[in-house]
This record gives sequence, structure tokens and C-alpha cells, in this order.
Amino acid sequence: MITLIRRHASLVVIAAIGATAAAVLWRRDGTAAVGAALVHAWDLFLFIAPSLLAGLLLAAALRQLMSPGGLARWMGAESGWFGLAVAMLAGALTPGGPMAAFPLVLVLAGAGADRGALVAYILSWALNGFQKLLVYEVPLLGPDFAIMRTLITLPMPMLAGWIARRLPIAWEAPK
Repeated sequence: MITLIRRHASLVVIAAIGATAAAVLWRRDGTAAVGAALVHAWDLFLFIAPSLLAGLLLAAALRQLMSPGGLARWMGAESGWFGLAVAMLAGALTPGGPMAAFPLVLVLAGAGADRGALVAYILSWALNGFQKLLVYEVPLLGPDFAIMRTLITLPMPMLAGWIARRLPIAWEAPK
């Protein structure tokens, strides 16, 4: 039982927060409000499920295509700054939301990418995602702001990856 809870600790915490919120809502607004919240939760699940499924299928397919350790030369601990640059470029070019990016991080880890490259990848995806730049920043904030913000944040993923490689924290990729 303890092993199961450790393996799914985030699920247990989220379930406890959800149950507490439902109890507070029930006490304050009654059963109808809890039912409405469950309907909204179901609608959100149906909205997110296709993206989640597509991201997981992509990650599973890439995992089958990549041999264990196949990326070590490109993004492993011995790849140096080149590996961080490759990870940064891959992160910036990865489309989609977290349902696509985070499963890909697990695939990259299993294929030989080290923690520095993984940090550079996910930070580049979050800060410098090409689709975000085209869809949100340029149309809403203008090209001058988008270029300035991109130039300022461009080196951050590589710096963060370099720091991650030097931190004395033991980490192993999940199997």
C-alpha cells in the first residue's frame, strides 16, 4: 500500500484537495453546486483528453523508435554545450501543450538525454516555444516586444541546463 501511495503521491494529493473542495462547496452551496462542478470537470476532461492521448501516443511511438542510449551522443552528459543547444532547439520547436512536452521529456530521458538537456528542453519549450511566439506574442504584443523578449530569454535554457548538470543532486530517469 505504501509503495502504491508513493508511486501515485501526486494523484493522492490532488484527490484529497478535490474532495476537500467538494466538501466545502457542498456545505456552502449544496448538492446542486457539487453536481455542476462535476459536470464542468467532465467537460474539461473531454476537452483535454484528445491532446493527452495524442501526446502519450507520440511519446510511446518515439520510445519504440529510439533505442535506449540512442540520444546520449546528441544530448547526453558528455555532449557539452552542443547537447544543451540541441535540447534547446528541440524544446523551442515542440508544438502543443504540456500533454505533448512532458511525455516527450520521459522519452528523451529514456533515450539517453541527461538532466541538463532535459532542463534545457523543457525550459526552452516553456519560454521560447515557436508556436507561442507566432500565435500569441506577435499578434497580441507586437513584433518588437516578441523579438525583445525572445532575445532576452534565449540563453536561459542553456544556462539552466548547465546549472542542472553541476548540481550535486542524484537523479535517475524513470523506467
